[in-house]
Amino acid sequence: MQIPKEGDYIAIQSYKHDGSLHRTWRDTMVLKTSDDALIGVNDHTLVTESDGRRWLTREPAIVYFHRHYWFNVIAMIREGGVSYYCNLATPFTLDQEALKYIDYDLDVKVFPDGEKRLLDVDEYEQHRRKWAYPATTDKILKANVRVLVDWINHGKGPFSQAYIDLWYNRYLQLSHKEN
Repeated sequence: MQIPKEGDYIAIQSYKHDGSLHRTWRDTMVLKTSDDALIGVNDHTLVTESDGRRWLTREPAIVYFHRHYWFNVIAMIREGGVSYYCNLATPFTLDQEALKYIDYDLDVKVFPDGEKRLLDVDEYEQHRRKWAYPATTDKILKANVRVLVDWINHGKGPFSQAYIDLWYNRYLQLSHKEN
């Protein structure tokens, strides 16, 4: 597939370990692509759940995907500050249809005040048993939780305010060009 360029729109598809489609984001604006990462933005983006429910994202969110790390980051830009939702998931792949990854249920939420919460541990354990996650997958995911928390604690990459400002401002420039 041709790598999307700045300003292009792509779909994002999240799957579960058994191959079932979990969630789709229809139009994510690409802000940057490299060999290893893709940065984009969702702003009032249509999301479709596996059960057919649809909803729109409420605020602009910078999304970060990497080809080597087993997590992706959604930085939601809100009046009270930036909140982060981090999915423990496979590195992304890209094809003609969408950016794709497997979501492994575990999530880390970071609040504007810096508080961190590990979410959905019960759901992860339930699916780990149901779909017999390989021991290597479990080990990789737990190691990536540690990497992710280190990034959060040290303001690395998407957890830096300068990063958020840079990419949000680029989004505003690109979206202004469209009007």
